[in-house]
Amino acid sequence: MKKVRCPKCNHYITFDETRYKKGETLVFECPDCRKQFGIRIGTSQEAEKEAVDCGSILVIENVFHFEQTLPLGLGDNVIGRYVKGCDINLPIETTDPSVDTTHCIINVSRNRTGQFIYTIRDATPDGTGTFVSNTILRDNERLRIEDGTIITIGATTMILRTAGCSDEETTAERKR
Repeated sequence: MKKVRCPKCNHYITFDETRYKKGETLVFECPDCRKQFGIRIGTSQEAEKEAVDCGSILVIENVFHFEQTLPLGLGDNVIGRYVKGCDINLPIETTDPSVDTTHCIINVSRNRTGQFIYTIRDATPDGTGTFVSNTILRDNERLRIEDGTIITIGATTMILRTAGCSDEETTAERKR
């Protein structure tokens, strides 16, 4: 099952993508605002370009939002609260007012041997702060992070999953 969001009112519509062929166009009508919009089934050009697994951020469910997995790409990954019209790489769909629209940035790069290097910095020094393992990042501070690092922005907790690590491992670790 896939979810699509109404471009007018942000209401989610769920549908079964297995019933449709790749390249097929679907038209939906939002039950809330009656807006009609279309989508095309298949992979986007950006998704095909970013076939490299650079890891992900697992957003832990709380009262403000559901559990989410945000895939990382090479370069700067801007993390923040989803707001319609705000153009960031990794929006978190949350109602947490203490998460800024551009809260922190995780840079993914490769070293000489081809291994991924993950670096985090705060995007808005005057905001509520970015905490890495319960330590606040100071202004202009960059910190190298690794698999399993706990990141907190506002009331939102996230866990870094480096390339090659599965979400099943993450779920098993949390249940222990």
